[in-house]
Amino acid sequence: MPSVLPDGEPVPDDGALPPHALADAGRRPLGFYLHVPYCATRCGYCDFNTYTASELRGSGGALASRDNYADTVAEEIRLARKVLGDDPRPVETVFVGGGTPTLLPAADLGRMLAAVRDEFGFAPGAEITTEANPESVDPRYLEELRAAGFNRVSFGMQSARQHVLRILDRTHTPGRPEACVAEARAAGFDHVNLDLIYGTPGESDDDWRASLDAAIAAGPDHVSAYALIVEEGTQLARRIRRGEVPMTDDDVHADRYLIAEDRLTAAGYAWYEVSNWATTDAGRCRHNELYWRGADWWGAGPGAHSHVGGVRWWNVKHPGAYAQALAEGRSPGAGREVLSDEDRRVERILLELRLVDGCPLSLLKPAGARAAEKALADGLLQPGPYEAGRAVLTLRGRLLADAVVRDLVD
Repeated sequence: MPSVLPDGEPVPDDGALPPHALADAGRRPLGFYLHVPYCATRCGYCDFNTYTASELRGSGGALASRDNYADTVAEEIRLARKVLGDDPRPVETVFVGGGTPTLLPAADLGRMLAAVRDEFGFAPGAEITTEANPESVDPRYLEELRAAGFNRVSFGMQSARQHVLRILDRTHTPGRPEACVAEARAAGFDHVNLDLIYGTPGESDDDWRASLDAAIAAGPDHVSAYALIVEEGTQLARRIRRGEVPMTDDDVHADRYLIAEDRLTAAGYAWYEVSNWATTDAGRCRHNELYWRGADWWGAGPGAHSHVGGVRWWNVKHPGAYAQALAEGRSPGAGREVLSDEDRRVERILLELRLVDGCPLSLLKPAGARAAEKALADGLLQPGPYEAGRAVLTLRGRLLADAVVRDLVD
């Protein structure tokens, strides 16, 4: 959830969608993303729409407070019910992200979840996830989350090395994320993820191997590994610009990705999206798959993005402005766009090509089809799926995924 929102056409005060957005809705899964924008401290690399207590002090007053935040989000969930009308779909996934959702009491997260359940109901076996900072939970907190209905938890580990965490301005201590996995299992969580970041300035190949080995030893059924992206406007970008820390180049990122693939595959994890590995199909993050496959989701919270039937919109960023809109009975939407058929075609290629089963070759225009033939010849696409009508990346293709996508969308 980047800190800069795009432009777009106005969102109606009642949040109403164009009639076509709900056409054939029953054929698409429905999920909810609930954004909690609060953090104890700001990580130096973070560009998400988050706020520390000092940043909110005197800016939005009581409306921006964490104390009544769950009730405010529940108001938007009730608005979603009105906008979607008699849409009969139960919710298949809920993902609570941030920020640091676990800065709120577990009961508050439970109230937000209950609002979704009360308004829409959950599909059998619904996946209910929250992100968590390792230092913001303990066994009792995790037990309370499980009792509230959460069945998946994602811990931000990033690295097992203290000096790497220090560059990232992460406040947890090495070893705490691994302990959290055991505590989550003891609390009854079916699925646990650890998030890792590679390519931090000052990180060595051995540091990265140690982080992977520590994550694997902890026994989560899912690992996400992302290359560090240095976003403009962040503290880390300023430090690099001043020459305080070096910038990591793309070759190092590629080497680290290959190390991750080697270590994780050997440990029984299989990739299903370029940056995500799971031990079983059941361990995959179904909520993220909903995004990658262009299904429908409602994003509640400041700066949250939503997509329903080819209409995409985003909320105002500041918690105070968000709460004020809902208190006045207005949609908190800041802008929206109606995707054209071409927009949706391009997005399908961009997102589905990153998945283990790839995207249909039928989505490609002539120039893209020629690019796919070349990618196949260059060893970037797998021959078997190609012959069956799908573009699926090889390992080398995964390293060059962004370039392959640019060629195929032509």
